[in-house]
Amino acid sequence: MGVKAARKRKLAEQEESSDSDESVELPPPTRSSDDPIPRKSKWINKQRVLVFAARGISFRDRHLMKDLRNFMPHSRDENKFDKKEKLFAVNEVCEMKNCNKAVLLEGRLKRDLYMWLANVPSGPSAKFLVENIYTTAEMKLTGNCLRHSRPLLSFNPTFDTEPHYKILKEILIQIFGVPNGHPKSQPFIDHVLTFSIFDDRIWFRNYQILSEDGALAEIGPRFVLNPIKIFAGSFGGATLWENPNYVSPGAHRKLLNSAAASKYMSRVTQKTHNEVDRPEKTYALNELDDIFAGDAFETAQEIVEKQSKEENEALDKESRQPPKKKAKKVKKPKIDKEISVSAVSNGKSPNGKSPKGKSPKVTGKQGKKIKNHKVAAIKLKKAKAKAKAAQA
Repeated sequence: MGVKAARKRKLAEQEESSDSDESVELPPPTRSSDDPIPRKSKWINKQRVLVFAARGISFRDRHLMKDLRNFMPHSRDENKFDKKEKLFAVNEVCEMKNCNKAVLLEGRLKRDLYMWLANVPSGPSAKFLVENIYTTAEMKLTGNCLRHSRPLLSFNPTFDTEPHYKILKEILIQIFGVPNGHPKSQPFIDHVLTFSIFDDRIWFRNYQILSEDGALAEIGPRFVLNPIKIFAGSFGGATLWENPNYVSPGAHRKLLNSAAASKYMSRVTQKTHNEVDRPEKTYALNELDDIFAGDAFETAQEIVEKQSKEENEALDKESRQPPKKKAKKVKKPKIDKEISVSAVSNGKSPNGKSPKGKSPKVTGKQGKKIKNHKVAAIKLKKAKAKAKAAQA
């Protein structure tokens, strides 16, 4: 009985206190911070993209690969792929990484970059030549966005015109589109990825959404995809489509070099043609032919002025030239008659030289040697003559 009475008392006290405190507002029994954290929506579209490169890419291509990973939270990285292995080995790498899409960058000669976009393992896959590469660090643009935020994908209307563009559009959507509810993604949409077709190429741009009015600011990177082939399988298989207008970069460089080399040849041929076609005698023009074309008095004045100018110029030139110096006459030295006579008697000219037509007399040892040589030559001639006579 005592327990029941105590309960009745407590209930009566509570009723009295509630009646007295009706005017006072009490805080709620639970706070908002105590509420359980709302769970994210289920991650249904579980797309995982393997973004990696083969050996032999340049530094710019490597920075482009990093930029692609930065705005793709559903991407995974891998070490460089060995060129010696076949491309079918990429499917095994994707299975090991639990990825169903692949982006492979393949470089050649440190110049050209090729990009593979593939759906692993069933396909299809597409091969592109990447042109006009500009990375975010290189451009230094004003745009900025939250990292790992979900982008809007914008496509040109020409993607819906032809069947091969429709295939490429679906591949790009599945690779670059961030899945809704991805654990690493942010619940914001603050940038746009645009894919537009111009000149049979796909132009890629990344813009920040500044306001709801549609104001945009470019973030980067930017590049151009030149499609080469579309395959039915992953990194191979039957070719579904091939670009008929594609020219390899090596052939393009070869054409440029040949065009530069042909400039010299064209210049040389043009010179030869000009020399051949040049007339031997041109038309002889006379200044007096146009005297009566206009006013005769004015033309006469012009002719007189020209003549006066020419005369003045000739006088100025003569005045500027220094006067010619007169050459000094050199006096001949006088020779005494006695000296000249004595020199001639000795067989010499007055200047000390022997007169013309006469050889000077040789005396002493030299004279004896000359005589001996002459005698020996005469004896040899006689001996030869006797030998010839004996033979005859």
